[in-house]
Amino acid sequence: MSQPRTTKRQASKTPAKKTAAKKTAAKKTAAKKTARRPAVRGTVGTDAGAAVPLADFLDAAGTLTLEQRKLLVDQALLLLSENYVHLPLKVAMHAVNPLQRLRVMRARMERQTADTMQAEWLFHREMSSIFHSVRDLHTNYLLPVPFAGKIAFLPFMIEKARDADGSEHYLITRTISGYQAPQFGPGAEVTHWNGTPIARAVALNGAVFAGSNEAANLARGLESLTLRPLVIQAPPDEDWVTLTYVGLDGSEQELREQWKVTANLPPMTDLDAISEASALMGLDLDSDEKSRAKKALYVRDVVELERGQSSAELAAPAAVTGADLPTTMPGVFRAREVVTPSGTFGHLRIFTFSVQDPVAFRDEFVRLAAALPQNGLIVDVRDNGGGHIYAGEFTLQTMTPRRVAPEPVQFISSPLNLRICRRHKDNPAGIDLGPWFDSLDLAIETGAQYSAAKPITPEDGANDIGQTYHGPVVLITDARVYSATDIFAAGFADHEIGTILGVDDNTGAGGANVWTHGLLATLLNEPPPPDETSPYVALPNGANLRVAIRRTLRVGKLAGTPVEDLGVKPQETHRMTRADLLEGNVDLLNKAGELLAALPVRRLDLKTSFSGTTLTVAIDALGIDRVDLYVEGRPISSEDYTAPVSIDILDVTPGQLLRADGYDAGELVASRRQVV
Repeated sequence: MSQPRTTKRQASKTPAKKTAAKKTAAKKTAAKKTARRPAVRGTVGTDAGAAVPLADFLDAAGTLTLEQRKLLVDQALLLLSENYVHLPLKVAMHAVNPLQRLRVMRARMERQTADTMQAEWLFHREMSSIFHSVRDLHTNYLLPVPFAGKIAFLPFMIEKARDADGSEHYLITRTISGYQAPQFGPGAEVTHWNGTPIARAVALNGAVFAGSNEAANLARGLESLTLRPLVIQAPPDEDWVTLTYVGLDGSEQELREQWKVTANLPPMTDLDAISEASALMGLDLDSDEKSRAKKALYVRDVVELERGQSSAELAAPAAVTGADLPTTMPGVFRAREVVTPSGTFGHLRIFTFSVQDPVAFRDEFVRLAAALPQNGLIVDVRDNGGGHIYAGEFTLQTMTPRRVAPEPVQFISSPLNLRICRRHKDNPAGIDLGPWFDSLDLAIETGAQYSAAKPITPEDGANDIGQTYHGPVVLITDARVYSATDIFAAGFADHEIGTILGVDDNTGAGGANVWTHGLLATLLNEPPPPDETSPYVALPNGANLRVAIRRTLRVGKLAGTPVEDLGVKPQETHRMTRADLLEGNVDLLNKAGELLAALPVRRLDLKTSFSGTTLTVAIDALGIDRVDLYVEGRPISSEDYTAPVSIDILDVTPGQLLRADGYDAGELVASRRQVV
């Protein structure tokens, strides 16, 4: 097969080209000769060495019968018409009609036979297209075996950088260990993808794997160029891609690389089972699958620490690199000090909220934040597709003196949602749907489109330890922030915890709790006896469906505004630079440090001692002019603060809860709790 011709670039486009321009004429000639021939692939040296070529993998796919396909379409119609909470919004906002598309698809199947039905890959593509049309990464058609649990990948990652003048560059940022190609590696700049200019290829790909907004479209289009979880994305059309790039020495190069398929790391939890974790998920499965795949392909040290389990909690803290703080959750957190021109601050990256134990998640966040500088914290949730909703909303309290109001959620009013809530209104199986039952029960009479809005996260749990970090906080977001992470970002904004710094103009805008077809079916069968009239039918060959079941609403100044399709807009933006991609986010972290340095630093430290039943409280504070003390919620003292002070409190019993609230110019700015 002939190769696409390389489009030559002007020498002034990149620093690499400028360097090349200084070479001798002989070296220039050699570089041009190299550019004319496609680069040769190296050996993929990872545990994905068991990968097989895409074409070989697809030869074994395609076992769904016509009746099984009809069943999948029927069940998709059921979920979208009866359970899907965002259907009215999506129809209005994106001018789509997924129900009619499914009905047409189903009607045409009645005219097909086993001999005349379309190829299976076309069936999967059409189903995926219908689900992608609603631009909701919670609502998915999940492909059956052999696609489930597999990823298609190319052995490198591409990310986008911008220059100061706004010009875009698509750079190789990672390669699989052992992979080699001429003048290829981090810093090589991709110009064309299968002969298409790279920016256009990203946009076209993004239109297929649609996000809720333009930034999300482009971000997902770029990611999916080199990595596709086959459970949720159709396999690539091409067996290989042809990559045109500017090599590390400035030469023009061309590379033909074959798609490979291998097994992904396992998910954190069984989302079909009745459990707290599965019922309280706010998870973009595409991002979660890609996050596990990137770990398997590029971060083998974390995989080894977790022993192949996702979001594993270790018995003892371990550091992934020498600069990192040891953590019991190396696949979840990365904590370290960062030195910027504005000062030294803490940087706490949260890769996922997909954990089994949200309290353990919160407590590890608290422990890591306490070990970092207290004059400013950068909380970085880029690429985080969500997970356990409790984990995010339990953690917000640790950074604010204000009481946290968890985001309320709503079901769409439908007979089937009413049946599910009626069965679980008294919490017989550990999933309490009682708060939504009464409003759904009255919906036929009231004509309400949605149930009452009630929080998923218990308010007591969202406030049970209070503030533990008192320095200023900057939250870094991007367009791949989704689901429980969108909820976390919305709560951060709504409670005015700190400044949001975005590398994109919006988060991914995914505001919902998501349930699988398997969980919905189980909810009508558990506890025994099962509902014999349940409309949910077991899906064939390990196929599955996911649906946004409860939509989330903002609190605070934007109370009642949905998160879905709107997302969270940052107060400040920073476009990723070449130095960010190749030198550890240096410019991004410098920008965050600049924002932190402009914010006031608070401190509120308490030391306590007993003499009989008298409790002495020594207060040392910064950025505070008044301190109010409470014991077991009862007001005890209010003191103007100008210097460290000791206060005696009479008739206190060990084990009682002491709370100190710090104010500045009448505004609550810090709080600390301590069991005495």
